[in-house]
Amino acid sequence: MNKPELLSPAGDLERLKVAFAYGADAVYIGGKFLSMRAKAKNFEPSEMEEGISYAHSLGKKVYVAANISAHNSDFTGMDEYFQWLEKIEADAILISDLGVFALAREIVPKMEIHISTQANITNHATAEFWRNLGASRVVVARELSLGEIKEIREKSPVEIEAFVHGAMCMAYSGRCLISNFLNSRDANRGECSQPCRFKYSLLEEKSGETYPVHESERGTYILNSKDLCMVQHIPDLISAGVSSFKIEGRMKTSYYVGAVTKAYREAIDDYYLSPELYKSKRSHYQNELQKVGSRGYTTGFFYNKMTAADHDYAGENQVTAQDYLAAIESYDETTGFCQIEQRNKFAVGDKIEILKAQGENFTQTITELYDQNGATVITAPHPKQKLKLKINAPVTQYDMIRRYV
Repeated sequence: MNKPELLSPAGDLERLKVAFAYGADAVYIGGKFLSMRAKAKNFEPSEMEEGISYAHSLGKKVYVAANISAHNSDFTGMDEYFQWLEKIEADAILISDLGVFALAREIVPKMEIHISTQANITNHATAEFWRNLGASRVVVARELSLGEIKEIREKSPVEIEAFVHGAMCMAYSGRCLISNFLNSRDANRGECSQPCRFKYSLLEEKSGETYPVHESERGTYILNSKDLCMVQHIPDLISAGVSSFKIEGRMKTSYYVGAVTKAYREAIDDYYLSPELYKSKRSHYQNELQKVGSRGYTTGFFYNKMTAADHDYAGENQVTAQDYLAAIESYDETTGFCQIEQRNKFAVGDKIEILKAQGENFTQTITELYDQNGATVITAPHPKQKLKLKINAPVTQYDMIRRYV
């Protein structure tokens, strides 16, 4: 069996490099144009060119999202943009709109095109339709079961990419009009205001009274889905014919990208090394993902239709077991100190865990901490403060420090 691709999100150049450091085979990114995550930082042209060059130096790939539902005005400059993506050697363009697809086929006929989940591919006939038009890969709709994906695989030779982890949208494969209606922000053009995360209640029209549907001290959240997590079901995804495992999260932090990518990288590699090894470590992979913020986890539609148990009615993000404290920038083998950039407050005496991009994590207590001028520091309360930390074992750039609990 060919090992499936691990595809991670990259909201900016830093997260692209983190994704590759933690084991991604490819990343998907967005530019300032045509991306479904308009609120993400996204890539300036020079950053995109640098990111693609960096990926190729590692033997990795970069896919560029152009997957909005395009309006007439969106076509202005689109042909030049696609020609530029071809020039800087982007590995594929991610598209959902038929008109955008047609233009891309005309302007850059040799470029690989992947069809976004926004295209709502729920059957083998649609997958084959896109393949016959020239698409090399389809991202199947999140509403599909593993059995339905397997049938697509059996009836069409097109590559199948599927989301395996991350936020679930309360819409049909992400096609939502609530944001447009409530806030005049077009979710299908990358400007979703996430109204499905708002508080809602029932309104009795005659009296004007509102009644909670299901309430916690924080309010009522009747549209929230728990986050997708399939790390304990890698063999089933492979058996269904999924060739690219996609992690959601172009608006998530570097810590999220690194920690989630590492958990799936380890799970996939362990399974191909030994199915028994993978089986014995399933609780370990899940525990690692519990250390990342989520709304709780579900397997979505892969095994059956979602039920009330798959929704987060309380609207409370799951408490993370470990806070992300600092990014490691460099390490001095001679002194045993590492240069770090603070992310959350910590202090001398705190017990921490080093999240390694590669290799085993380790824990220690902070014993020595200094600022850039060499002055002793007891606590680190300032965001992005540059510090030097005494570390008990070698570390590398992109390793991260999180609080041990």
